[in-house]
Amino acid sequence: MASDPKIYVYEEVEKHDKTKDCWLVINGKVYDVTPFMDDHPGGDEVLLSATGKDATNDFEDVGHSDSAREMMDKYYIGEIDASTVPTKRTYTPPQQAQYNPDKTPEFLIKILQFLVPLLILGLAFVVRHYTKEK
Repeated sequence: MASDPKIYVYEEVEKHDKTKDCWLVINGKVYDVTPFMDDHPGGDEVLLSATGKDATNDFEDVGHSDSAREMMDKYYIGEIDASTVPTKRTYTPPQQAQYNPDKTPEFLIKILQFLVPLLILGLAFVVRHYTKEK
């Protein structure tokens, strides 16, 4: 590693969140893993999902081998300025369809799905009864 590491602010690291430009923050260190995207055993989606945040927990939860930890040295580019990392990310819930309190069309369809076969069956019995020879 370099003797005097470059210090990056969180806002700069956060911008590198694409397949062709991917940086991760792990244990306060910044890694440019762009060259490793195609070679990562879990695929590039795993790395992309860890961008824009402190990926230490994601990295540690997987249980990487010693050789994987040694490999990180060649992707090391500097340190993160800890004062610029937000302590808590704001949660934005996914968009949901609006609640429709008027369920009349759905209820009507269910009723019709039940009644139409019964009416057809009843009609068949009526036709059979009146067309039967005595």
